[in-house]
Amino acid sequence: MIAWRCAQFFKNGDFVNLGIGLPLMCVNYLPEGVSLWLEAEIGTVGSGPSPDWNHVDIDVIDAGGQPASVITGGSVYDHETSFAFIRGGHIDATVLGTLQVDQEGNIANWTIPGKFVPGMGGAMDLCAGVKKIIVATDHCEKSGHSKILKKCTLPLTGARCVTDIVTERCYFEVTPQGLVLRELAPGYTVEDIRACTEADFIVPETIAVMGE
Repeated sequence: MIAWRCAQFFKNGDFVNLGIGLPLMCVNYLPEGVSLWLEAEIGTVGSGPSPDWNHVDIDVIDAGGQPASVITGGSVYDHETSFAFIRGGHIDATVLGTLQVDQEGNIANWTIPGKFVPGMGGAMDLCAGVKKIIVATDHCEKSGHSKILKKCTLPLTGARCVTDIVTERCYFEVTPQGLVLRELAPGYTVEDIRACTEADFIVPETIAVMGE
């Protein structure tokens, strides 16, 4: 549901960067008639579908280290060029996972103090250089605590940059006035979302049902 909803933001011809994990699933749910150019930080434009294990090229991997492919017309280049695309504002949208996100549009997705993590990667650059930043995340941590906060407590990856937050329970738009609850996943009510969300949010007169 999360990957499907995130994919609905994309327009035909968009230049898109997808984060590791769930965000990479978005390409499986593109709306009819929408074709994207996927940019990977490791140095490809025109990233293709994941190949089956009988057709793996060990020299072609995605940002998560999994087998990848490059479509006809795609390009392979160095990291300098890859980050020039990102830092130069040429990427239309990115989908990122997160540890925390807050009602001001701040995102913290790269480290927990005192714990070993792989590092920030290109997330800070994406947060600074991309026009539309979509957060795809579980609504709560495994402990049950909300991941959508009034204020992030972990070190920030980007400040006031997130435009949209999609979880398995709802979709929030991030606006200058705060979070606006735009859609509810089937089976959830506004009261359910209030009960599992630390952040404040605005409830408009009309709320759509995600997937309908």
